[in-house]
Amino acid sequence: MKVVVGLGNPGEQYARTRHNIGWMVADRLADRAGWAGRGRTRDASAVVQGRFRGLDLVLAKPLTFMNDSGVAVRKLIARERAPLHEMLVVTDDFSLPFGKMRFREGGSHGGHNGLRSIIDELSTEAFPRLRIGIGEPGRDAVDHVLSVFGPAERQRLDELLDAAADAVEAWARDGLSKASNRFNAYQLRAADETRTAPPGEIDGPPGADGVRRTRTGWRRARPGGPDESLQ
Repeated sequence: MKVVVGLGNPGEQYARTRHNIGWMVADRLADRAGWAGRGRTRDASAVVQGRFRGLDLVLAKPLTFMNDSGVAVRKLIARERAPLHEMLVVTDDFSLPFGKMRFREGGSHGGHNGLRSIIDELSTEAFPRLRIGIGEPGRDAVDHVLSVFGPAERQRLDELLDAAADAVEAWARDGLSKASNRFNAYQLRAADETRTAPPGEIDGPPGADGVRRTRTGWRRARPGGPDESLQ
């Protein structure tokens, strides 16, 4: 049995923030396995488990808020009787550029309060983790991790979540070393600067009606010429 813990904060206000990318990866894996909506709350976590592509997996999202993640992890490990090398913690990391991933066998918390709590509760740093880059703060770190992804990042977020889910599967199937060799060098494609936002958002492409939103209002796209203002 492999235990995958995605770190994040409960509550709709946090659902799409950078700090919740661990939750997003756990949800992506649950979607792949057809387990979405089948989870239950126990041991201070939202938990779903089963067999997927030959792997016995437990997917857990601590509900304790980030700073007390260790409480949920300790309870989960005790119930599953899982050795720590069979647990993978998936977490955000603002020291990595957006889209980079790093497997680590252990190490310090690096200033991440969720990892700090887990280390404190387990009294060890020796557990695998997958760190996913959310970009360096351009301002206060707390504001950054609790902010939503920018337009160019949202354009590629689904791709990153798929890659991270692939990385977790590789860890569960092939072990940390092989997964590290494959995914620590992962490169997310560059953003398409002409499509930095979805239709309907500022600077996004035109919608099906040929109308796009700019910083100065709504405009109809005109092939070969300037957009026509609708104001």
